[in-house]
Amino acid sequence: MKKKFVSILLIACMLLGVVALTGCQKGSGTGVLAGNFEIPEGGYDGSEVTITFYHTMGSNLSDVLNLYIEEFNKLYPNIHINHEQVGGYDDVRDQIKTELTVGNQPNIAYCYPDHVALYNIARAVVTLDNLIASDIEITRADGTKEILGLTDEQVADFIEGYYNEGKQFGDGLMYTMPMSKSTEVLYYNKTFFEANNLEVPKTWDEMEALCAKILTIDPDCIPLGYDSENNWFITMTEQYGNEYTTASGDNHFLFDNDGNKAFVKEFREWYQKGYVTTQEIYGAYTSGLFVADTGTRSYMSIGSSAGATHQRPTKTSDGYPFEVGIATIPQVDPSKPKVISQGPSLCIFKDANPQEVVASWLFVKFLTTNVDFQAEFSMASGYVPVLKSVSENPAYADFLNKADGGDYISALSAKICLEQESAYYTSPAFNGSSTARDQVGLLMQSAFTTDDGGNLDAMIDQLFKNAIDECNR
Repeated sequence: MKKKFVSILLIACMLLGVVALTGCQKGSGTGVLAGNFEIPEGGYDGSEVTITFYHTMGSNLSDVLNLYIEEFNKLYPNIHINHEQVGGYDDVRDQIKTELTVGNQPNIAYCYPDHVALYNIARAVVTLDNLIASDIEITRADGTKEILGLTDEQVADFIEGYYNEGKQFGDGLMYTMPMSKSTEVLYYNKTFFEANNLEVPKTWDEMEALCAKILTIDPDCIPLGYDSENNWFITMTEQYGNEYTTASGDNHFLFDNDGNKAFVKEFREWYQKGYVTTQEIYGAYTSGLFVADTGTRSYMSIGSSAGATHQRPTKTSDGYPFEVGIATIPQVDPSKPKVISQGPSLCIFKDANPQEVVASWLFVKFLTTNVDFQAEFSMASGYVPVLKSVSENPAYADFLNKADGGDYISALSAKICLEQESAYYTSPAFNGSSTARDQVGLLMQSAFTTDDGGNLDAMIDQLFKNAIDECNR
């Protein structure tokens, strides 16, 4: 069914001329990459255009966006930005998937890599390399000038892992720009740790020993909650250097290997010993265990850095029941850390009018390179800014200086994320990469809870085979 839909989508887009837009615009004739968007001569010509932008922002973030649209329009008054919240990330994907069949897609959208891989079936997403490299000079409404592309300094200011996510599509071209990001961090009950002279684990071996020790202190607890089985599996493949997936070739799904089976068996044993639970097994975000004041609780939780306020216990008249600490997740090798990069990027869709594409790029460039916007958006959203220099913004620097495990837990989370900027990784993106994510998460969950019937190896082998088969359907 999935393949049938993809074929229909591709045919529809071809009939509507979406595919045919690739490389058909008049270009500057310099530095053009094959298959890349060709910039019209002179870049932006001042045309009056309306740009539609799909996102997931609530009212608080839309308020920040509106302030900076006003700033952008002081520079480009003829570029009108019409932005719309379209539910969650998957809602944005599903609406665009439908709109592509009738050529009614937006100009700009929030995206995750697997969304872009889906849109790329119809070759509907603009490649950004020529725009990024362009040295065309544009005069803005206030008389100032800027080059259409990015300067070397601007490129260097991006956190490398966030920026490189835009190239994870198998052809080396740039399809997205990072908007705001999150990752996974380790939340721990700092008050409990200090009272019991416990050390924050830096490796998974240390985590295993720590969980065993915590159970001797509180036999009724589950020491660790891990929200995302998907992320856990994928992160371990990165930390071990095992194969997971590839965007090239015919065989995308490479995760059925002995190295991956070994860590799945190890973490199954953790679950059997009561060391850990996960979101799907627990039936809710494991932050609920971490902040619990009655019943079963945990003393560590691995979850999204953007959800820090959900990892903080309810404040009472006497203050917070405990202080939260935040650290980098455990590693196989702390000297070569790997933590996942998540959060929305921005992609631009092809259009018959190349001026709309260039205008869209100017707005995307403005949002992703404007230090003040990145600072304000980060403080309002809980996400991490994508620029290194945001830490030098006075308001953001003050925000980080207030970081603690209570009222300013979001600042503490952001601070940890910025300190591990060199550790971020992203997985290859292709049509089917989201299926792989789902299947390895289900694999982890099933490995923990399935009765092995006395033959653990056979059970694990079957789960891996089932996951690969589902990916290849």
